[in-house]
Amino acid sequence: MFLVLLGSAATTVAAVADPGVFTISITAWLWLTAVFGNLAEAVAEGRGKAQAASLRATRTDTVARLLADDGSESEVPATQLEVGDRVVVEAGEVIPGDGDIVEGIASVDESAITGESAPVIREAGGDRSAVTGGTRVLSDRIVVRVTAAAGETFLDRMIALVEGTSRRKTPNEIALSILLASLTLVFLAAVATLAPMAQYAGAPQDVVVLVALLVCLIPTTIGALLSAIGIAGMDRLVRVNVLAMSGRAVEAAGDVSTLLLDKTGTITYGNRQASRFVAAPGIGADELRDAARLSSIADQTPEGRSVVDLALTQGADDRDLPTGATFVEFTAQTRMSGVDLSDGTEVRKGAGSAIAAWLGAEQPAEVHDIVEEISRAGGTPLVIGRKDRHGAGQVLGVIHLKDVVKAGMAERFAELRSMGIRTVMITGDNALTAQAIAKEAGVDDFLAEATPEDKMAYIHREQEGGRLVAMTGDGTNDAPALAAADVGVAMNSGTAAAKEAGNMVDLDSDPTKLIDIVEIGKQLLITRGALTTFSIANDVAKYFAIIPAMFVVAYPSLDKLNVMDLATPQSAILSAVIFNALVIVGLIPLALRGVRFRAASATSVLRRNILVFGLGGIVVPFVGIKLIDLVVSTLPGLGS
Repeated sequence: MFLVLLGSAATTVAAVADPGVFTISITAWLWLTAVFGNLAEAVAEGRGKAQAASLRATRTDTVARLLADDGSESEVPATQLEVGDRVVVEAGEVIPGDGDIVEGIASVDESAITGESAPVIREAGGDRSAVTGGTRVLSDRIVVRVTAAAGETFLDRMIALVEGTSRRKTPNEIALSILLASLTLVFLAAVATLAPMAQYAGAPQDVVVLVALLVCLIPTTIGALLSAIGIAGMDRLVRVNVLAMSGRAVEAAGDVSTLLLDKTGTITYGNRQASRFVAAPGIGADELRDAARLSSIADQTPEGRSVVDLALTQGADDRDLPTGATFVEFTAQTRMSGVDLSDGTEVRKGAGSAIAAWLGAEQPAEVHDIVEEISRAGGTPLVIGRKDRHGAGQVLGVIHLKDVVKAGMAERFAELRSMGIRTVMITGDNALTAQAIAKEAGVDDFLAEATPEDKMAYIHREQEGGRLVAMTGDGTNDAPALAAADVGVAMNSGTAAAKEAGNMVDLDSDPTKLIDIVEIGKQLLITRGALTTFSIANDVAKYFAIIPAMFVVAYPSLDKLNVMDLATPQSAILSAVIFNALVIVGLIPLALRGVRFRAASATSVLRRNILVFGLGGIVVPFVGIKLIDLVVSTLPGLGS
């Protein structure tokens, strides 16, 4: 595009020295080509600045309640906060800066950041302690330790990223830029040597014609759209509430060949649910059902509630509550819940080892086999035990808890597999459970009982084999793996350590979005490849338009190459220049929207691009230049 600018200046001088319809027209359209080349990037950046403006609107001049070591409070502007300061935030107040909750629990409105209206719970300790400056506390009181200085908060980084100021060219984009520069130099050398050859052949060419030929042959189309394609890729991520720390991360997502996905919350819903009751020998189905319901009434965990729901769907009476009964709540210490009836009977539900200890006897062989079968199937067995008033105990049966795989996951994994991407499930479950879930979900591999060291080692093994790896995480224990992965997507609800380690942040904290990120990255690469193919293919028609026009006077037989039957040499050259400028404008929407993504192998994508954009890049200019020539040839001085 710099050469286009220089060429426009040169033809301007020529037009001033020797004004004419042809010279002035060529000069005007060359300047328009330079303008259109900057228009694509300007439109893409304009969209980003509009989003940045909306983010700035969420920023307010906040007064922070600084907490001193002696417990006293003082009000200071949020801009004066330093890393390590502790601030108090109560219901209705805005959190003054990024930080971690060190005391308390609160409901926080993060709609200004994520766009989600539903508030989220944030509490001290664990992986849900991180809060973002600019969000509002809806309930309770929390103490926040500041982790980012003024000007370096998450919201500040979001604004900078959206505006594109932090965007750097990716390796693929740099390689393409080198290719385009090389082609430009080759065509520049060809046009430079063409001038003396034309002089020798008796068909001297003026500078306007040579500049027009150069601009039409160099890859101005993709050169003008290259930056816009990259910016639009980041913009598409922002629209799905994902922020990439650099353009490199977006492009790396398109080249990813291994996806590491957490089982809980990503592949499965995370809440195990009761799926069936399996009675021990000699125990009726209704007897087990009622015992399971009674022993779970005081268990308010999602698993306990699912047991009650399953019993009700199988015919239990919700109004049938025994009088004088004492319900025993579930605790992490006992790992049991249950009920003590007025006649001295006790019923308990819990882990097999806990029930065995409570009964003071080992499980019967038949029950042990049921437990093993459920475990091999990837489920969690809960045993129901009962003692009569004399203390004699027996096992009534087993409840099968199942971690439900999300609908449609197997199909999405199949699509990824068709693109040559391996999916790996990461879980803390034992190998048997992990194997069963992996088989049901359709992933290619799994990593069971995974520790931070295991995740790191797996990522390094994949990378040593030449693969690019992407993973999601939200906890401090995920930070090393997020930093090691080529694409590390941190959840906005996660810890500050996780967000600092990753190179993308998902504002919605939806782990399944990693699949969408990969698709957006691939769409960026496909779009760039498609438009590059179209740009290079365009040259074919321009050869047939300009070369015969330049030499037809010296070599009349070249008129046979005028397959488009263009009116005159001048109208042919001008038509090619006009088409070269207009095609940039015509392709801006496609560059911003991206070529439609379809899950397919690299070979089929390449074949489709060659057929659609390669063949289209040859045919479209022939049609376009001919139509423009029909109009241009009517102008005075350009017609036959």
